[in-house]
Amino acid sequence: MVVQHNMQAANANRMLNVTTSAQSKSTEKLSSGYKINRAADDAAGLSISEKMRKQIKGLDRASTNAQDGVSCVQTAEGALTEVHSMLQRMNELAVQSANGTNSETDRKAIQDEVDQLSKEIDRVSETTKFNETYLLKGDNGSNGNTKAFAAGDAIGTVDGVTVKAKGTTAATLSDNGDVKIGTVQLVSSNADIKIEKADDANSKSANVTKVVSDGTNVTVTLKDGKEETDTVANIKTKYEINGTKKGTAIISKALKAETTNAEISGTYTGNLDKLAVGADVNAKLAIGSAGTSALSSDTKALILNLHVGADSESTNKISIAIDSMSAKGIGVNGLDVSTETGATNSIDTIKDAIQKVSSQRSSLGAVQNRLEHTINNLDNVVENTTSAESRIRDTDMAKEMVNYSKNNILAQAGQSMLAQANQSNQGVLSLLQ
Repeated sequence: MVVQHNMQAANANRMLNVTTSAQSKSTEKLSSGYKINRAADDAAGLSISEKMRKQIKGLDRASTNAQDGVSCVQTAEGALTEVHSMLQRMNELAVQSANGTNSETDRKAIQDEVDQLSKEIDRVSETTKFNETYLLKGDNGSNGNTKAFAAGDAIGTVDGVTVKAKGTTAATLSDNGDVKIGTVQLVSSNADIKIEKADDANSKSANVTKVVSDGTNVTVTLKDGKEETDTVANIKTKYEINGTKKGTAIISKALKAETTNAEISGTYTGNLDKLAVGADVNAKLAIGSAGTSALSSDTKALILNLHVGADSESTNKISIAIDSMSAKGIGVNGLDVSTETGATNSIDTIKDAIQKVSSQRSSLGAVQNRLEHTINNLDNVVENTTSAESRIRDTDMAKEMVNYSKNNILAQAGQSMLAQANQSNQGVLSLLQ
């Protein structure tokens, strides 16, 4: 028998500590409702659970985003309902004015109403907004479009003169504020520097086969191969046929030769449709002519990108495009129904406007239907992901209560056994009497 080391008591105390610790954890799980309250409870489960929580919260917000998008679309579409009504009334007035029984006074009254309806369409376009965003004005800012051209590619034309990217540096047309594009090349064309042949075969102009100008002088090539160079003014005088003489001879442009460099530059705040070509050339480069550019000269549509996912992928964006629905945007500004001819022509114009508004409303309706499906899908994903996260993180109350009851009984038994073990050394005292 020993006194210093009561192993029965030590063992009972150790087991009591284990039971008490387990009982404490069960109490924590039952009181919090979570079986993972700290990383030590389940390190892998905590990581998976937090990842799921991020997705759940993101999808919840995405569903709300989509619902806001539906509200925005409904606001725009509701305003366009009234625009449609006004266009139908304008059509009715145009048909009325096109009838020959109307007097001038009648048509003036009709014109007054058409003008007021046009102003109201503009007002609706200018004032319809959702959360401080104007929905029907389009986007008057830079449309951000760019078009790249390799060296030598045709960029556009200046009244028939081809403009090409020059050298080995590609040119890029852009619509973002200050536009400074690389060097381009002006290629002269007989369509722009020309002498129209006179009817008189013996006239000087009838013998001209080619005209080239460097902006100061003009070189005229005749049928026999001879060339004559003089100033633009003198050449025009020599080869221009006036008065009773037959035919006309004209030098229409004074562009520089093919080797001349010109820069496209300028400051633009709206959509890119025309650019000045060289300070010394009084012409405009028509972007988009002959299919050489995809840049648009129309007012850019308002683009609203709705984020309907928990992640940053571009597939989680749904774009809503709303064109300018002003009177000008739909083509009914300045309608003239004050004459029979004007009213008759206006019928087709209004028909096109009605079609444009119908197309926009149809587009908005399609987006709304899509968003409603998106919302349903997001809510379904949130529900199922939450269920999965719950299985990882939440306490099974019934199961944990069983553990708690077991540990509670073991704790009481352990306390009793520890008390008994502490009394086991009392027998030593009888040996000391």
